[in-house]
Amino acid sequence: MLPSVETDEEWDAIVPDETVMRPGAEDLCARLGHARAPLTRFPDGSQPVYAVGDEHVLKLFPGAAARDGVAEGRVLAHVAGRLPVPTPEVRAAGAYENGWRYVLMSRLRGENLARVWHRVPPEHRERLVTEIGEALGALHALDPGPLGDVLGPGDWGAFVDRQRAGAVARQRDRGLPEPWLEQIPDFLASVPLPRAPRPALLHTEVMLQHFLVDPDGWRLTGLFDFEPAMIGDAGYDFVGVGVFVTRGDPALLARLTRAYGRAVDPSTALAYTLLHVYSDLAWYLREFGVTEEGRLDALAESWFGTE
Repeated sequence: MLPSVETDEEWDAIVPDETVMRPGAEDLCARLGHARAPLTRFPDGSQPVYAVGDEHVLKLFPGAAARDGVAEGRVLAHVAGRLPVPTPEVRAAGAYENGWRYVLMSRLRGENLARVWHRVPPEHRERLVTEIGEALGALHALDPGPLGDVLGPGDWGAFVDRQRAGAVARQRDRGLPEPWLEQIPDFLASVPLPRAPRPALLHTEVMLQHFLVDPDGWRLTGLFDFEPAMIGDAGYDFVGVGVFVTRGDPALLARLTRAYGRAVDPSTALAYTLLHVYSDLAWYLREFGVTEEGRLDALAESWFGTE
């Protein structure tokens, strides 16, 4: 019942349109044995995602993102029960119609950590970033080998080269001012990124937005959204940590990295920030502040330093 979505134009016309999406989601839920469960679409996320009653979540992937649907199901199955924070359990996954794929998963409990972070007392923030560091360490300790057929990029050195070659143009397209753009080539050239790191399973978007928390005691109750997972250098996952979790607070980052098990080099973290597939340095600067010096090396210390 869902039409084919293979282009950006089709995506923009179909995916946000509930008059089109809901009948398809209802039909698929009926096929999966949940015909009577109420559907509530979540407002966030790049893919259409529905709460299916109180116990399940249905995530849909159009043909243009079908590979992401395969990856999400496989990664969730791989990490199930192996991290110190709960992750959704896969109940069913597969192909639907016209290139669409789906993952039906268990629904995690708790509130989105990004929405309640301003209410978290300082001492509980310290414990929460400790829990995030422990979860990230456990994720990176898993053997990603069984996922090599569904997760990229394959050759990490080649991936870094591609991202480096397009870094200035990518940041210019996102509105980064010229004084910052001019610094990017020399800064990246100064940072020796590994070409063949020990492979780690990367979440790639370690953000407050992807954690759930129980406000009664402020403990993590979930980590979700493994759709953009990759295999590569563990340092790549600290882009989200520094920008969206500790947000330039050196004490919080130090606590998180102690729980993780090793320190983070600020220059490496900023280099990966510039090379990340979703990087938008102009937005980060607007949201999280600019160093007075206006230099990338100073920015690295400001966002990713622990002293």
